[in-house]
Amino acid sequence: MRPFPLPTSVALLALAAPLCALAQVNATVGALPEALNMRLVGYSDLQARTAYQPTIQKQGKRWIAYVGHHGDKKLNTMSGKVEDNGTSILDVTDPKLPKYLAHIPGEEGKAEQGGAQMVRVCAGADLPKADKTDKTAKFYMLRVFGNQAHEVWDVTDPAKPALLTVIGKGLKGTHKNFWECDTGIAYLVSGHPQWRTNRMTQIYDLSDPAKPVFIRDFGLVGQQPGAGGAVPISLHGPISTGPKGNRVFFGYGTNTDGVLQIVDREKLLAGAKDPTPENLLYPQVARLDLPPMHGAHTVFPLLGMEVPEFEKNLLGKKRDFIVVTDEAIQKECLEGRQMVWFVDITTETKPFGVASWTVPEASGGFCTRGGRFGTHSSNESYAPVYFKRLMFFAHFNAGVRVLDVRDPFAPKEVAFYIPAMNANTVVLETPAAQVGKLPFTEASTRRAIQTNNVEVDERGYIYIVDRANTGMHILELTGSARNIANWKAVATE
Repeated sequence: MRPFPLPTSVALLALAAPLCALAQVNATVGALPEALNMRLVGYSDLQARTAYQPTIQKQGKRWIAYVGHHGDKKLNTMSGKVEDNGTSILDVTDPKLPKYLAHIPGEEGKAEQGGAQMVRVCAGADLPKADKTDKTAKFYMLRVFGNQAHEVWDVTDPAKPALLTVIGKGLKGTHKNFWECDTGIAYLVSGHPQWRTNRMTQIYDLSDPAKPVFIRDFGLVGQQPGAGGAVPISLHGPISTGPKGNRVFFGYGTNTDGVLQIVDREKLLAGAKDPTPENLLYPQVARLDLPPMHGAHTVFPLLGMEVPEFEKNLLGKKRDFIVVTDEAIQKECLEGRQMVWFVDITTETKPFGVASWTVPEASGGFCTRGGRFGTHSSNESYAPVYFKRLMFFAHFNAGVRVLDVRDPFAPKEVAFYIPAMNANTVVLETPAAQVGKLPFTEASTRRAIQTNNVEVDERGYIYIVDRANTGMHILELTGSARNIANWKAVATE
């Protein structure tokens, strides 16, 4: 039995039509942007740095973009110095003219072995124990320092960031953390030296960002110190609903052996801390193991969805879902297709797949276009303008894709944008360990757009950043896709 339904051939053909039309117009792939119901508003070259995670924060009357970078070295045009990739900070109050404010160097190293990929930001006004004596509202940034540590910075003045504290020195891996701004609880993705996996969870109370308080370590049974047998797939990242929702959703794996774990937040934080199998299982509500060819890079909750088709049904018209996004890691499609899965968790203890979505490869010749093809991540913002209506997915050489998710049983693509390459766009490196082990062809030497991550703000702007050094594009919806958004909810000031 297939655990997740695939799109029908009719649906695939319908999605392919607009793409094929664009491909015919654009004879040289990458020479011009390809788009449906989206347009470019503004752009920053990010100093030609390879980019991972954008986080958008409103600070007073300004909107600030924080961008985490993969490892490399580039010239900081503001200081005139070559710096290890770290965190870029930009003022995007006017999205047409992003203004570079600062670059904070990260760890020396290339790609996943350096930089400062992850970044989250909380307002001091929201954090329960943050400094509230300053008349100017405080803001704090949580980031990783390569694979070594986690850091908290004071970014009240985003042009003059100041290091506040370092958490967890001597780690062997870090990645996509989650920070509850209303409680200060932070779920830090780490590689603890004593654990058997390169990524697990270290939970800290950062309600006072200057004084981190360790709560506990957490992971799958078999990852803990002293365990035997096979080591379960490593963590990629969690998303918490906070104390009100009392759930934390953990996604493990990238392109293989994915796991969705649903955890009771209260039991997780208050339960026994010693990482025995019993204590690790105590807060677990459910676990869904994905098929071997798929991972769980991002697990985004869509809870309390009204399903139009079930409006007249006595039961089931309001349902809960998790949107699971895989990560493609191989060029030329030399892996399972990494895509989007919709998992019904209305009965939490029995999650099951109800829909899936992918970009039709033939619509753009994506497997031979260069770089990676497949999903990587979804937006993680709950901005009311889009939440429960539209979701945005970074799809590497297929750009950013926009799905109408109002009916999670039948998601529909309504927009996309594939940026044009520019002088900064590079050929994505093939890891040395893969050379000679996979049947790569000339296609792997081609430059290509590699849309790596996507985020939105409460004004409705969409931000995409590129793994292949192309920069950050700020977009907006047009046409029928724009009509789906809830523009009455847009923040104004």
